[in-house]
Amino acid sequence: MSGKGAPELTVTNCSDLRVAVIAAQWHQQVMDGLVDGALRAVREYGIDEPTLLRVAGSFELPVVAKALARRGYDAIVALGVVIRGDTPHFDYVCQGVAAGLTQVSIESGVPVGFGVLTCDTEMQALDRAGLPGSSEDKGREVVTAAIATATTLRLVSEPWR
Repeated sequence: MSGKGAPELTVTNCSDLRVAVIAAQWHQQVMDGLVDGALRAVREYGIDEPTLLRVAGSFELPVVAKALARRGYDAIVALGVVIRGDTPHFDYVCQGVAAGLTQVSIESGVPVGFGVLTCDTEMQALDRAGLPGSSEDKGREVVTAAIATATTLRLVSEPWR
């Protein structure tokens, strides 16, 4: 199980954060589970009005994340699914998305939660999608990580007294 050893994160004082969730449209059943888990988590943290945007596929996530970072969001969650096929397309998409989202986060200083499932099979993706019977809820986990990072950045961004 890939979630083995995951940390238990505690997130507080975050209800005033501006959070955006960007979700690809490929693999609708998996994406529906990821989005539901992400939005449920955002609301559980007291953030009543998260922004939800849908994009064509995972490859489009970085450019939209960059636009949202420029618009003052405190945390961005990028959700997608890439399932290995018979061509090297999987490798190019996964590398491009990971590098693009990392670049947005580093250059903007805004945490971008990486919720792009990179799986060998659709069953692996379904098992991580937070659906009934899934062993993991990656949508929820990614929101928690992004919000926890945003609250940590608040601590290190405040001037010394």
